[in-house]
Amino acid sequence: MGVPVFILAGLLVHFVFLASIFDIYFSSPLVHGMTPQQTPLPPPAKRLVLFVADGLRADSLFELNSNNTPQAPYLRAILENNGSWGISHTRVPTESRPGHVALIAGFYEDVSAVAKGWKENPVEFDSVFNESKHTWSWGSPDILPMFAKGATGDHVYTFCYTAESEDFGAQDAAELDTWVFDHVKSFFNSSRSNQTLFSALNEEKVVLFLHLLGIDTNGHAHRPYSKEYKENIRKVDEGVEEIVSMLESFYGNDGKTAYILTSDHGMTDWGSHGAGHPSETLTPLIAWGAGVNYPQEVTSQLFEDNFLKEWKLENLKRMDVNQADIAPLMASLIGVPFPLNSVGTLPLEYLNNSDHFKAESMFTNAVQVLEQFKVKMSQKKRTTLSFLFTPFKPLSDSEQINFLKKARLYIQQQKYSEAVSLCKTLINLALEGLSYYHTYDRLFLGLSIAVSFVGWTTYVILVIIKTHTNLIKAAQINNKESTGPLYSFMFAGMIIAFFLLIQASPWTYYVYCLLPVPIWYAVVRELHVIQDLAANLWSLPVGHSVGFLLICILGIELLVFSFFYRSTLTVGLLVFAGWPVITQMWVQAKRTTLIWTLLCVFLAVFPLMPVVGREPNIPLVIVAGLTTLLISCFSLASFSRSENKYRGKEDLKVYFYQMFSIALSTYVVSSTHNSLKNKQGLPVFNQIVSWMTLASSSALPLLSPTLLFQRLFSILLSLMATYLLLSTGYEALFPLVLSGLMLVWIQMEQEALQHYGLSLRSKLAVFNFAYATDITQFRQLHLDDIRRSFFFVFFIVTAFFGTGNIASVNSFDPASVYCFLTVFSPFMMGGLLLLKPFPHCSCDFRHYGFALFLFG
Repeated sequence: MGVPVFILAGLLVHFVFLASIFDIYFSSPLVHGMTPQQTPLPPPAKRLVLFVADGLRADSLFELNSNNTPQAPYLRAILENNGSWGISHTRVPTESRPGHVALIAGFYEDVSAVAKGWKENPVEFDSVFNESKHTWSWGSPDILPMFAKGATGDHVYTFCYTAESEDFGAQDAAELDTWVFDHVKSFFNSSRSNQTLFSALNEEKVVLFLHLLGIDTNGHAHRPYSKEYKENIRKVDEGVEEIVSMLESFYGNDGKTAYILTSDHGMTDWGSHGAGHPSETLTPLIAWGAGVNYPQEVTSQLFEDNFLKEWKLENLKRMDVNQADIAPLMASLIGVPFPLNSVGTLPLEYLNNSDHFKAESMFTNAVQVLEQFKVKMSQKKRTTLSFLFTPFKPLSDSEQINFLKKARLYIQQQKYSEAVSLCKTLINLALEGLSYYHTYDRLFLGLSIAVSFVGWTTYVILVIIKTHTNLIKAAQINNKESTGPLYSFMFAGMIIAFFLLIQASPWTYYVYCLLPVPIWYAVVRELHVIQDLAANLWSLPVGHSVGFLLICILGIELLVFSFFYRSTLTVGLLVFAGWPVITQMWVQAKRTTLIWTLLCVFLAVFPLMPVVGREPNIPLVIVAGLTTLLISCFSLASFSRSENKYRGKEDLKVYFYQMFSIALSTYVVSSTHNSLKNKQGLPVFNQIVSWMTLASSSALPLLSPTLLFQRLFSILLSLMATYLLLSTGYEALFPLVLSGLMLVWIQMEQEALQHYGLSLRSKLAVFNFAYATDITQFRQLHLDDIRRSFFFVFFIVTAFFGTGNIASVNSFDPASVYCFLTVFSPFMMGGLLLLKPFPHCSCDFRHYGFALFLFG
């Protein structure tokens, strides 16, 4: 296989690996074709008002102030005198779109929505709004259109402010909530002179939805314990009181209005959300009005937390729910069909109705969930051979009929508690079955991808060994290959394809299942390489082989643990610091060894520090900028004294421009922080400079000198200019230490080569990226390159996880992008946040790795 073909094959294989993740683990769990299920008894309420205070934490609403007064006096009075309350438990990801879908549609995150930036669902779904007769909604353009778009007919109406209003740098984000309250009042006032609208508002099965984004915006901008966040809660409390009073007056206090106040997600102390911290997953729930239970006094309650005591609510019954349970609660209150895709369980404790109504509602809930299970099972049954199909045994067809007959009989016999208990059991089993069939093929497809991955890794290793080592005996390479393996693999491929064809499998299944065939055929063709490699390994001393294997396993485990515990990186870096001492290299290179050890120790500090963004420290960012400028001056002086001078004034112009960009970035960070702190918004000049710096940072290194160290130095300056703009604290110093360590690593590997009697120091000094390089002229691979590869991968992992967890949404502060934009934009903000770790891995490490392979 030629090099171009090998590269093309590698790109294709890795594309399949990446796509398989989304196809196997990120496919939509939703099914269609169910029959709507509605409680047959008349509902207690004609209309429902849903208040969603975006980003409101449970403790922020329920806790008392330092003077023992409630944060939200009106809502506190409601839960003490008029309604029921509890904590709504959300699920990861704790973002606005999935949170609202769980509340209003009753199902948890459809992971396929990642392709839509969490703004909408790519698969159609049912919701309480869709099942209502009329729904009017006010709030954010990021949330409301999603439910109007998925509704059948034209009965979901949205009133949104502009997207530009969602500005983290605005003077007062609470104005977003004031806008909602004012427009609701204006809407009802205008209905008095509009008979059509007035009649629609007085019909049954009406929903009013108020999305209140101000709390979330203030939490991001100022943190949840800030004065702005708490003041916003007070304004929401006052606004809710005004809306309730206005609605009761409008409807003549008919007692047919139900109210629910909750939140889509909480927020961490450092103003982010997305992960599973309790501050993000615990949200408040208060319900009152028609059909809702009054407060229930109790003497004791058993909860693992101490919230009841902290909030001084020990004597009022707390009724916790899962977030998806709120959708069936709303449907039951106003008598609309339960959302077809809902997986929530109706929280009966919130209902103030007869036992008969509760039992009928729970039976409807069970049938609605069971309908999804039946559709999912039939779909999987159609695409699986009958003798291979393994049904979900706890809910066989006969068991389903028995459950339903028994529950209906209990209701007819007025054994309502037994009927409710049986329906809850049926719901739990149906949910287990849904998960079972949704993941039915996951193991099979995962194994196919795993076999392909192992095969491709094996093939790449064999190609490297054959091309870049002298372990293979040329005499054994036979060009006349047997056609037996080819026919065998072709036959296996045909069997797999036929097996998938008769099951009517999707085309992606063909890709995943057939991919191992050509990969492992390529491995078999390199059988002589495997034989020679095995012969060489057997010739090594057993003790050395076992010791080497144990070290490799330990190193791999260290990398694995670093994905879960950042402090593991510190352990690895401290071991790296002692590497020269263990190998006795410090004897021949004391100065280089000292610098290496110090930089390893400095870098080891970063994984022990709090995740970036939790404690902003702009002075440290300024220190990082000034330090970079100081290092630049010394480096330029050093390059000027070296034998390899610059090509001319153009080289100096590039460096000076990069240094100017760093100085300007340092100023922009400080200026933007002060401007936002004073609630003056993002200065236009700062925004223009930030985007220009980002655009130029990728191009300027191409204009710099092509000698190795000068090019690496130019890349560092360009990356630092952008990195400073994306920094809020100590992480601004991270790329300086990491890049310094990587530069010293090249020198250390030069010292390591002395053990083999090979030195390429002279070639290293004059190496030029401008000329094509034949890597075979430099050296062959040897055992020490395994250690170099491990070091290289470890440093890449350190770049990703050294200052935060790139795999976690809430590990990065939105304030990191405030120099570029403050108006909410998930794709843009997410892309900018990814720029923090990725440049080091995509650009810097590519050059370091190339140099290390040639000279290390």
